[in-house]
Amino acid sequence: MDPKERPAKLRKLEHTQETEDTNMTDPTPTAGQVEAQNDNAPGTQPLRKLEKEQTDVPQGEPEEPDEAAPKLSKNQLKKQRRWERWESGREDRKVKRKEKIKARKERRRAEWEEHRAEGSISQPPPLRAPRRGDPPGVQVPITVIFDCNFEEYMHDHELKSLGLQITRSYSDNRKAPFRFHLGISSWGGKMKERFDGILAKQYTSWKGFQFCEEDFVKTSEMSKEWMKGPQGGKIAGALAKDSAEHSTAKDEKADEEGEIVYLSAESDNTLERLKPNSTYIIGGLVDKNRHKGLCYKRALDSGMKTAKLPIGEFLQMDSRKVLVTNHVLEIMLKWLEHDDWGKAFIQVLPKRKGGVLKTEEEKGEEGTSDGEEEAAVEEAGDAQSMTAAVEAVCAEGDSDQGPT
Repeated sequence: MDPKERPAKLRKLEHTQETEDTNMTDPTPTAGQVEAQNDNAPGTQPLRKLEKEQTDVPQGEPEEPDEAAPKLSKNQLKKQRRWERWESGREDRKVKRKEKIKARKERRRAEWEEHRAEGSISQPPPLRAPRRGDPPGVQVPITVIFDCNFEEYMHDHELKSLGLQITRSYSDNRKAPFRFHLGISSWGGKMKERFDGILAKQYTSWKGFQFCEEDFVKTSEMSKEWMKGPQGGKIAGALAKDSAEHSTAKDEKADEEGEIVYLSAESDNTLERLKPNSTYIIGGLVDKNRHKGLCYKRALDSGMKTAKLPIGEFLQMDSRKVLVTNHVLEIMLKWLEHDDWGKAFIQVLPKRKGGVLKTEEEKGEEGTSDGEEEAAVEEAGDAQSMTAAVEAVCAEGDSDQGPT
């Protein structure tokens, strides 16, 4: 049979028609198809896992933090309760404070009325001294400068200590009965950052205190202008005792030219008295004796005169004779007030320095011991001379007798 005459095969229409009918009647995919699609899709999470995670998290409840809050100790709990009690009683304390102030004013007013009836006083005294205005002390024509060009030699805590010393120096000078002109040379660096930041620029309101960016040589030359004119100060305190008898000598002393001295414990010169119109420089170095003689060497390199306080002449000390900046300034202020270095040292130096004042008796004992030694030497010399004379006389007598 010719293949061309063979009939073609019939197509299976039943199977294709059933699949088309099912697709048209139920378009939603089965669970197996969805799971297969989710498994095959890259980067997606299976639907069953998502549903399981959602059912594990309870609805409407916050998730617990990973780390639990730290528990407070008994001491911390006591401090917290004490602070809470203190804060709760703040208003009560304010009311009691106002009541005390009111009662004190009424009591002072009653005392004033009583004295006024007796005719002793005409007006009530002020409740407190005025905070602003010129300080009560007398300005003298002397300048003290703190050389603060040692920042590279100090640690951060030492710079902090130096800032506290300078603040203390300003406070002591302002409260003293006779006060100096004060200044800082080489102003800047970390100290200025501290005064501007933590101390909130309070130094800008300091009176009689100059902050200079120049070094101590130029600042000492500038200080001569600070001591001129009516604001420069007047001769008072220990400066006026030398010329108290003659007013003309006092005027000449007020006009004389002062000196510039760098104070250093290593100096060979001793500062006997402060002179008017003079500038004294104190090295602002806190190094716990790591850099010995640094201030002295810097002063010698600049060709400036150096001197030390007469500690050895008035005190016997167990430690080194190196003092902090505010102690040096306070000693000078006390000398200006009492005209006595020994009293100034005793009032200012802390007890840990072990300083004992050399009394007149000790000086007298030293003098008597020296005198006794001299007398003993003289007596020994006289005895030797007498012995020599006796021997000479005996020798002459023997020669006169001749041989027997």
